[in-house]
Amino acid sequence: MVPKLSIAIDGPAGAGKSTVARELARRLGFLYIDTGAMYRAITLKALRRGLNLADEESLKALANQSRIELTTDPDRLTRVFLDGEDVTRAIREPEVSRHVSLVARLPGVREIMVRRQREMARCKNVVMDGRDVGTVVLPDAKLKIFLTASPEARARRRQLDLQAQGHHVPLDSLIQEIAERDRQDSCRSVAPLIPAPDAWIIDSSHLSAEQVVEMIAARVLGRSS
Repeated sequence: MVPKLSIAIDGPAGAGKSTVARELARRLGFLYIDTGAMYRAITLKALRRGLNLADEESLKALANQSRIELTTDPDRLTRVFLDGEDVTRAIREPEVSRHVSLVARLPGVREIMVRRQREMARCKNVVMDGRDVGTVVLPDAKLKIFLTASPEARARRRQLDLQAQGHHVPLDSLIQEIAERDRQDSCRSVAPLIPAPDAWIIDSSHLSAEQVVEMIAARVLGRSS
């Protein structure tokens, strides 16, 4: 039996955080919380309404008024609901990916999202992934992972995901997009993308998601023995 604990998995876009976190949670029987999906949901709603993504007050009000729910379906896949609508696929559209960092860096939006994320994690065994889980959201997490990979490896993974959705984007464009996303996430004034001082850094450039899950699960189960 694994004792009650929280696992924080942070890292840049395309490093495989969601895949690893989701499978790790399934393996351990923990609740999986995809913080990035929550910011993507707000970004999707803002784009649909044609809002100025630099207008913090408008975006903060939008976040306050929005209901975001994360559920697990019978196949153990996470479904994302925005005001009752299943937006699991919509939040992964390229347009949302290009703009989510603009929304996620707004202090007012982050304050609301962090509060909700902490409430979701209270009194539960959780695996939570994002950009600042180990440094800001769950600074007392028992295990902190910083999962990274080269920009080229991340771009190739992103390209495969987009192809599966019917989108064909040149690899060079994706590398540039990822580099810009890294710059925005690392340089933002609030909760920048940096490893927690006590994080276990894993480079997944040449590792499969299954291999990373095995590494982390072995450490968790080892702690419980």
